[in-house]
Amino acid sequence: MKVVVAIDSLKGCLTSQEANRAAVEGVRQGMPGAEVVEIPVSDGGEGFLDAFQSAWGGEKVEVEVMDPLMRPVVAPYLLRGDTAIIEMAKASGLTLLRLEERNPMQATSYGTGQLVADAVRRGSKHVVVGLGGSATSDCGMGMIRAIIDAFAKGGTWDDVRVLDDVRFTIATDVTNPLCGENGAAYVFAPQKGATPEMVVSLDARAQRFAEVSARHFGYDRQNEQGAGAAGGLGYAFLQYMKAACRSGIDLLLDAVHFDEVLKDADLVITGEGSADRQTLMGKLPFGILQRAKAQGVPVCLIAGRIADRPELLAAGFQHVMCINAPDLPIEEAMKPAMARENIMNVLQNWVNSYTI
Repeated sequence: MKVVVAIDSLKGCLTSQEANRAAVEGVRQGMPGAEVVEIPVSDGGEGFLDAFQSAWGGEKVEVEVMDPLMRPVVAPYLLRGDTAIIEMAKASGLTLLRLEERNPMQATSYGTGQLVADAVRRGSKHVVVGLGGSATSDCGMGMIRAIIDAFAKGGTWDDVRVLDDVRFTIATDVTNPLCGENGAAYVFAPQKGATPEMVVSLDARAQRFAEVSARHFGYDRQNEQGAGAAGGLGYAFLQYMKAACRSGIDLLLDAVHFDEVLKDADLVITGEGSADRQTLMGKLPFGILQRAKAQGVPVCLIAGRIADRPELLAAGFQHVMCINAPDLPIEEAMKPAMARENIMNVLQNWVNSYTI
């Protein structure tokens, strides 16, 4: 049998690569003769950079940039030929802040703009930016300011000519618009530390920025897919850089030639930290399921928490398994060593009796 393993990160616990390695070990112990293909994956958030490096190779470039509170931090991006892969959370992510520091009224995407500027200086003609895990809700204004500071002698966006020959792609599965009750502030800012009062202010700020930008350019992209991603950073790329928006998981699966990998596969194992009906709303395991279903390859879904099992099975997952015992405390389940052991044990026992 040929088994393809492509598991998303278990946030706060295991990276995609760590979860994959545990799954591969479990499969090999339970099915010694199997050919196992391991594919680190990400939908544009955590692990995006590592997943692309695993698929493409390339050189990691480290740059000193400003974090969301304008403090120096070293952030990497990936360079391969004239293509740069940027994971915005490395410079402007929530994980860079302590809990008490979270404040989207203050947090800035300036550091992400510095990464973009560095990549362009090094000759990049295609810049791919994974949007996810942001601490910001500044509509990308910080990023824009960083690029102006780097390239505009006259101090305005119209003076930034160096980007004219650069193509931008944003990778995200967020479909929310920039403003309104389904926009960046109302949907995402509370998890970044925003109070209800802050949410109203952030949304009003986004509306003003979009209105001014639309008058300047003569077009308005605030309602396009991806505009509300990463606190409105997606909007800045769409409006100011004319970026294309791609599903993060589709972008990565195309890069690793996932459809080719599936052609002679007998089974796909995917997973995430928590699986429920939201998994079916474009999350990474669902993207993998769609590719596998198209070629008739069965898919097993594992997760640290399972809800809405009937819906997951009805969507096409052949097997849906929780890696944790029902009575395991969450603080124990979140320990990396425990999670790795549970993934290995569950899959070893399951594949030992699995038949096509």
